[in-house]
Amino acid sequence: MFVRRQVLLAAGAVAAAAAAVPACAQEEAVKIGLIVPMTGGQASTGRQIDNAIKLYMQQKGDTVAGKKIEIILRDDAAVPDNTKRLAQELIVNEKVNIIAGFGVTPAALAAAPLATQAKVPEIVMAAGTSIITERSPYVVRTSFTLPQSSTIIGDWAAKNGIKKVATLTSDYAPGNDALASFKEHFVAGGGEIVEEVKVPLANPDFAPFLQRMKDSKPDAMFVFVPAGQGGNFMKQYAERGLDKSGIRVIGPGDVMDDDLLNNMGDAALGAVTAHLYSAAHPSQINKEFVAAYKKAFNNRPGFMAVGGYDGIHLIYEALKKTGGDATGDKLIAAMKGMKWESPRGPISIDPETRDIVQNIYIRKVEKVDGELYNVEFATFEAVKDPGKTKK
Repeated sequence: MFVRRQVLLAAGAVAAAAAAVPACAQEEAVKIGLIVPMTGGQASTGRQIDNAIKLYMQQKGDTVAGKKIEIILRDDAAVPDNTKRLAQELIVNEKVNIIAGFGVTPAALAAAPLATQAKVPEIVMAAGTSIITERSPYVVRTSFTLPQSSTIIGDWAAKNGIKKVATLTSDYAPGNDALASFKEHFVAGGGEIVEEVKVPLANPDFAPFLQRMKDSKPDAMFVFVPAGQGGNFMKQYAERGLDKSGIRVIGPGDVMDDDLLNNMGDAALGAVTAHLYSAAHPSQINKEFVAAYKKAFNNRPGFMAVGGYDGIHLIYEALKKTGGDATGDKLIAAMKGMKWESPRGPISIDPETRDIVQNIYIRKVEKVDGELYNVEFATFEAVKDPGKTKK
């Protein structure tokens, strides 16, 4: 009861503080509290999002609809208790109009009740569990959901000669989403799961699990690890000789994140993943985005960068529609149904679910001009979150 009372008091403080902010204080600038992991195992996620927002603001300016845009960056190290504390401080003390970022699902879920209480939009630029947008009417997502990609790679595997699969997934909500979606579609297509392993989210040692994968003699391994862990996974995959064993890597695209792909070595060649973005996506807008990002940060952008780039674009465009009014309800209304051309392709915000609708591409890791890229070879257009389409 004591813990519950503390939570209720905290939520009440957030709501009261938000209500007490005078209109004039909100007119001077639009403050965005960016909560991302800049340290720890998911640090590459935070860096990509922060970089992409900086790039967008360099390109478009830091004023929209007559309002100065102010980014207040906070590092939660992907620890949900940190996220909740930082979100509360940003809403109550900094009086932010928007909270954004959220590198992992537990972080996004931790902030959702505070967004509801304060009527502050929560723009999820990274976390990928299906349920996130259901936890608050103020959550809007510009990243992805794991079922969007995992259902498609499940269907593809079953139709392309893969009969037996061993699965290795991180043991938290997105991993469970990815696994359930893949299994449903792969098994329905006639495939068999011969081994199923879940690995810890924090500081995983993949080696003992990889031996189990090897021993089960599958045609392929379905792998989901969050962005930032793919490099370590592929290093241990090669050390265990799985790249020489004929066991293919398939999965959603997180494991082959462009941010880390080029350092994985030839062990990654031939990996087939379904995902929302590749730095090799052949559109002109993406070529310009990749070139600008490389010039600014000396690295290629990955899918987390695109989530951040589109997240700040959504905020800018919503403010244009409201004439600079940063009231939570007006911003959310402006965001619903919004459509635009992203570096990843055409995307929109589903007006019913506030979740992203986007193309999903099947890609294969190939060497292009001496570098590794996820080369797209099939497109599934305007994919909604499958979990929500069933409801």
